[in-house]
Amino acid sequence: MNLSQAIEIASCTDPGIVRSHNEDSIAADASKGLVVLADGMGGYNAGEVASGMATTVITTELQHLLEDNPPYRADPLNGRPYAERMLREQIEKANTSIFQAAQSQPQYAGMGTTLVAAVFYDNRVLIAHIGDSRVYRLRDEVFEQITKDHSLLQEQIDSGMITPEQARFSQNKNLVTRALGIDPTVEPEIREYDTRPGDVWLLCSDGLNDMVTDEDIGLTVQTLSANLKLAAQQLVQMANDNGGRDNVSVILVRVLRDFSVPRGWVSRLFGWLR
Repeated sequence: MNLSQAIEIASCTDPGIVRSHNEDSIAADASKGLVVLADGMGGYNAGEVASGMATTVITTELQHLLEDNPPYRADPLNGRPYAERMLREQIEKANTSIFQAAQSQPQYAGMGTTLVAAVFYDNRVLIAHIGDSRVYRLRDEVFEQITKDHSLLQEQIDSGMITPEQARFSQNKNLVTRALGIDPTVEPEIREYDTRPGDVWLLCSDGLNDMVTDEDIGLTVQTLSANLKLAAQQLVQMANDNGGRDNVSVILVRVLRDFSVPRGWVSRLFGWLR
């Protein structure tokens, strides 16, 4: 099913004001309902190698798989949508590729990357994330964070050691507790959500939410939702205007209309005859 008429995607990535090169990597394919964002970490250039490997492996593999495997089909192993197995397996493949490169090439030792990836299908979205890159959703004027960071800061908030307000001024913002490519295996957090026409989904690296409050991010997305490209550019500009201490990347996905899969044998027959 080609989703290019059902969803609109806009993106923007920038090195920021302080850093000389961009270690973020983004990829999107509206026809397949696929978006991927990675924020690399490591020594000189190693971070961008890790994030580039992550987006390339996951996007390329999923594009091929989604050609022949309907993501909404039930997985015979667990009854879950087949998209979940496809996404999990490609994340594992990307993790192995990055880990092996880091082990075999000294200049890449210790490199890794955060990850957020989303697959849209059948009026749903499957979201996988590792680390502190985030997904937000704007629905009916309510803007909220969908993912929860895998970070030391989030663990301190969850345990009651600090408040969310105190966390905004913490020096531990960039200490992630889970990342792609650091260990031989990694466990992505994968959740499925419904989608509705009018939804705007935002994927971003921490270079955005470290520099701009959630309130201002939400207000910008809501105000400029009719022009996604401008909204993406404005979010990046706001991060840079506030100091731009890190690379900043955003992907915005707006749901334009229903994209449910026809049900019943008659619908399947007409789909086959088309």
